[in-house]
Amino acid sequence: MPGKTLRPLRILRHLLVPDWWVRRAFPAALVARIEAAVAASERRHRGELRIVAEAGLPLASLLGGERGNQGAGQATDAVRARAIDLFAALRVWDTAGNSGVLIYLQLVDRRVEIVADRGIDACVGSAFWRDVCVPLETALHAGDFEGGLLAAIERIEAALITHFPARADNLNELPDRPLVL
Repeated sequence: MPGKTLRPLRILRHLLVPDWWVRRAFPAALVARIEAAVAASERRHRGELRIVAEAGLPLASLLGGERGNQGAGQATDAVRARAIDLFAALRVWDTAGNSGVLIYLQLVDRRVEIVADRGIDACVGSAFWRDVCVPLETALHAGDFEGGLLAAIERIEAALITHFPARADNLNELPDRPLVL
């Protein structure tokens, strides 16, 4: 079984990538520009965007990565499981309009996962998230983190403006600054 023989190599790749690798890909100036884009976007709708970039998965995620997909009854991989865990831990699910969106970039496997709260997910559906993810993953593979993220933010912003337009009492419920782990 090919997946079983590659698993130890994948775990090793994740464990050997130093933490500074993700900070090299996301220097302070880029983090500040993405933060400004998120803040500007959130002034135009009631959604909340959280961006997380991580080099390698933690060992616990690698060892426990194959699990059920929160009620869907389907197996999911370690990257998706990690994104779901961060969605919960960062309380992206806990926004007033159920309109939080987590964009998770995992650099070792060059994967993107988007986890959306039930309010916005019910409005746009899984095909929309795939259409946002695919070009972002393409940009990630090309090393264009900024261009890919800004385009993803714009697409998500358009959906949030349509379904959760801003109001006078538009609260900022989550930090705008990308989290670089």
